[in-house]
Amino acid sequence: MRKFLSSSVLLACASLSMNANANECGKVTIADMNWNSATLIANIDRFILEHGFDCDAELVPGDTMPTGASMIEKGQPDIAPEFWSNSMKEALDKGVQEGRIRYAGTTLSDGGEEGFWVPAYMVEKDPSLATIAGVKANAKLFKHPEDPSKSGFMGCPAGWNCQISSSQLFTALGLEDAGFELLDPGSGAGLSGSIAKAYERQEAWFGYYWAPTSVLGKYKMVKVDFGSDVDSKHFKECITQNDCLTPKPTMYPPSKVDSVVTEAFAKRAPEAMSYLAARSFSNAQMNILLAWMEDQQADGEYTVEHFLTNYEDTWSKWVDTETAQKIKKALSEL
Repeated sequence: MRKFLSSSVLLACASLSMNANANECGKVTIADMNWNSATLIANIDRFILEHGFDCDAELVPGDTMPTGASMIEKGQPDIAPEFWSNSMKEALDKGVQEGRIRYAGTTLSDGGEEGFWVPAYMVEKDPSLATIAGVKANAKLFKHPEDPSKSGFMGCPAGWNCQISSSQLFTALGLEDAGFELLDPGSGAGLSGSIAKAYERQEAWFGYYWAPTSVLGKYKMVKVDFGSDVDSKHFKECITQNDCLTPKPTMYPPSKVDSVVTEAFAKRAPEAMSYLAARSFSNAQMNILLAWMEDQQADGEYTVEHFLTNYEDTWSKWVDTETAQKIKKALSEL
């Protein structure tokens, strides 16, 4: 009996130890992508994981393609809170199959929207500009910022997942033959700034953008119709691939925007994983938050306090009551 009790105690202790290790959040690295919605969500995750789940959470710089590759190959960072997965779908799915990463949840419940856009005031004057045929026929309206004899199309910043797709569609739509030159805005700020500048001057603008963003909430833009349906298969197999030499026109399919985590993190922090599975924003919610950030000239860290204070009905549904109390206590001490 004594031996049986001793064995039972040892087994119980071992079980408790295994459960403790399984729920050990530990040090967590979170990719802080260089656009506002991503940096906001990264900061929200850092605060909630640190104060609600006792994680040692740290933000690290990130960009879609290099972050995805690093998570798959090196197991770092632990979390990418806002991952637009269209351009890396094949690599991400392979990483999941190989047990390297995991989709933790849906970041944007409505999905992301991408496209080529022109200002609404241009379409009001000439409805044909809502079509790619109309844009090409009026290419001279969209003057190149450095060479007025050419037309300019504002593409996606280098390193972003949309750089490949916007470039491939630029080719597929025959924009170079129509007189356009593909421009690199240099950064997300450069891209949004070009739209703001055009609006202030009521000038022509044609380029890539996405939603949800404060920019498309603030400036009324019209998505250009390519005259094609969505060909998801071709988009995946060619438009998102640098080495595809035969791109064809297709509208952007709705973008699935996920939270991606490493398998190691998923296994050691199941409670935090439950939070990430529940944490989701609608485009309308995110547009409002992003507009507030822009109006206040606030960074992600500052906006977290605004979000947690004013949107308790939203975030409290992502965690249990005890965790919510821990987060509110930390918030009161700021």
